[in-house]
Amino acid sequence: MIGAVPPSVPVKRLALGGLLADGDWVESKDQDPYGNIRVVQLADISEGQLGFRSNRWINEETAVRLRVTPLKPGDVLIARMPDPLGRCCQVPSELGKAVTVVDVAILRISNPVISPRYAMYAINSSQTRNQVLAMATGSTRRRITRKRLAIAQVPLPTLDEQLRVVRFLDHAELRIAQALESKRRLVALLDERRRGATQSLVTAGVGQIGELKDSGIKWLGAVPAEWDIRPAKFFFREVNERSLRGEEELLSVSHVTGVTPRSSKTITMFMAASYAGHKLCKPGDLIINTMWAWMGALGVTRQIGIVSPAYGVYRPLPSSPLSSAYADLLLRTQPYVDEYTCRSTGIQASRLRLYPDRFLTVPVVCPPPNQQAEIVERAETETRGLTAAITAALAEIALLLEYRATLTSDVVTGKRDVRAEAADFPDVDLAELNAVLSVAIAEDTGQDEEEGEEGVTHAD
Repeated sequence: MIGAVPPSVPVKRLALGGLLADGDWVESKDQDPYGNIRVVQLADISEGQLGFRSNRWINEETAVRLRVTPLKPGDVLIARMPDPLGRCCQVPSELGKAVTVVDVAILRISNPVISPRYAMYAINSSQTRNQVLAMATGSTRRRITRKRLAIAQVPLPTLDEQLRVVRFLDHAELRIAQALESKRRLVALLDERRRGATQSLVTAGVGQIGELKDSGIKWLGAVPAEWDIRPAKFFFREVNERSLRGEEELLSVSHVTGVTPRSSKTITMFMAASYAGHKLCKPGDLIINTMWAWMGALGVTRQIGIVSPAYGVYRPLPSSPLSSAYADLLLRTQPYVDEYTCRSTGIQASRLRLYPDRFLTVPVVCPPPNQQAEIVERAETETRGLTAAITAALAEIALLLEYRATLTSDVVTGKRDVRAEAADFPDVDLAELNAVLSVAIAEDTGQDEEEGEEGVTHAD
């Protein structure tokens, strides 16, 4: 099942290396913002790094009542649901008291000749993940049971060879993560400059328009006198049309690239078995990622497609004088993104949600149609160089992520022999590595995350 590996490398079932912990898990109703036990959720697990997008806690009383399995440093956490299915990480020593939700499997290594960190790398390899995907079940959101996960096969060389693999991959992870962080900072800087250049055009126009008027909105300031200002509900209506078969183009929503086909992006996740029930959108529709509006993850689509059921889809009213191209520029500027943050609900910044009733009251600036066209043309001309630089940097990020995945698989399976190369490598400071990974691997694609069903009990 695992594919070709050198004859000298034995292959073993995952469960032979440890215990896939049984017991009860935290359910969606169990939460205490003042508790002292962190609840690790699916969104917290990325490949090789445990971060915290979520902010969920329970108290000691709840933990005792549920008989939850407390996490221990070194435990390997495996996501039993997408996206991507089977991704895993290790519990760091500094985590403190923590438990998991039901769709996170705990692999606790009990065999002294198996390195838990090697197990993490082996599970994250494409060979193991493809096995996990093949064994998963479900029509819309695929899930793998613990029993099936336990029979997944991984290459298992000697302990000394495992430790050499770990040292090599830890060093590689650190270098790649540092490069990714540098590229992401560049993209953020370029995007900030592009937003700034666009902002002055969409809120002031091209050249000397004429008299200005007070918009009556503190964060917007003065605008040309002939421009109209109305709540978004005068230009858009929310739509909730669903795909019957889920065969339309799957679209991605990003704060940098707006709305683009998922197929055009390098995303390290497996596709779901079916996208039936996803929201349909048409050219000109405004798509807002409800959970990431505070980051500017929205845009106007130029094609028919489908997006997550958790997203907001807003269709222009037939009478709307607002052009799609101008709206795409205006609604992604920083003042508007800041306003979405103010209007979103939630107790933690990274989990704020912008619901339709809040968005549809946001004031929208609408110039005359001829001025909208002029603004769009000027904006495209003035930001062309910045857009090209962003595109190039994103392509380099995609190549780094692809190289990272390929390197892990090749080293774990023995296709690339690193035993001699890694013999004298010092151990990497895992705290330093995790700190860099927390920034570098929090990639743009994270903004395509759907609101899941974490914590709800599902039968194995």
